[in-house]
Amino acid sequence: MMPTIIRNKIRRHGVSGGTRRRPWGSLVLLGLITAACLLAGLLAPYPSDLMDSTAISQPPGGSHLLGTDHMGRDLFSLLLYGGRASLYIGLLSGSLSTVIAVVYGTISGLAGERVSDLMMRFAEMIMSVPSILLVLFLQAIWGTATPTSIAVVIAVTSWMNISKVVRSEVRQIRNSDYILAARTMEAPFWYLLLRHLVPNFISSIMFMVVTNIGQAMLTESTLSFLGLGLPLTTVSWGSLMSLSQNVLLSGCWWMILIPGLVLVTTLVCITNLGECIRRENNRIYSNL
Repeated sequence: MMPTIIRNKIRRHGVSGGTRRRPWGSLVLLGLITAACLLAGLLAPYPSDLMDSTAISQPPGGSHLLGTDHMGRDLFSLLLYGGRASLYIGLLSGSLSTVIAVVYGTISGLAGERVSDLMMRFAEMIMSVPSILLVLFLQAIWGTATPTSIAVVIAVTSWMNISKVVRSEVRQIRNSDYILAARTMEAPFWYLLLRHLVPNFISSIMFMVVTNIGQAMLTESTLSFLGLGLPLTTVSWGSLMSLSQNVLLSGCWWMILIPGLVLVTTLVCITNLGECIRRENNRIYSNL
């Protein structure tokens, strides 16, 4: 069967070569950041909601390693707890958008020409609208912003590019013997998708999936920076970035610089991983 042949070729061509170009540093750093956020309950010196009126806007040092914000909250603790929300939004949004894109793109790829073209025109119509406007519109319909609601809204507005790649891949293999045999035997859609189609296009979309995770985190940060994201009671890296207005007036540089560095570092690591997957995918399929 074709998926087995492709997997064997990927194993044969993917094991050797290219090892020196793999972003081990980004992978390790991202793993450390994720582990620190997951273990926030053990590593954070203070609760995220603890406000100390005697330590408002303190610079890094002393009992507050990275300083405090304008409400007297420990910045190091806020970074650890806030990372949970930001990573949760990125992973949930990336997973949901991938599921939507795979199902939508597969249906479009297996459908007839008219239905397929109509589905792609609909996807392109959504892409033509600025995503930030769609996110704001859907979030307004949803109501109070929560990490889950923001992740779902971002996912609903970020699946189109992946679906186009999936459609293209499915249309290339839909007339293969093993696909036609499965459809002739009236194989269920999910069996056909998971058993025969996904193994063929998963490597082609993995870098886009990883990129979508970082993009979701960036979108959440943008919304919070504009004051349209999570409420102040819910800490995230984006909500910490929204304190920049107070920073500009008070000169407390650590409130914006340190969260910004953590967010940018995480996004760069995710981008490096996505770029590595893209390079490996191009190299493998150039040898098939």
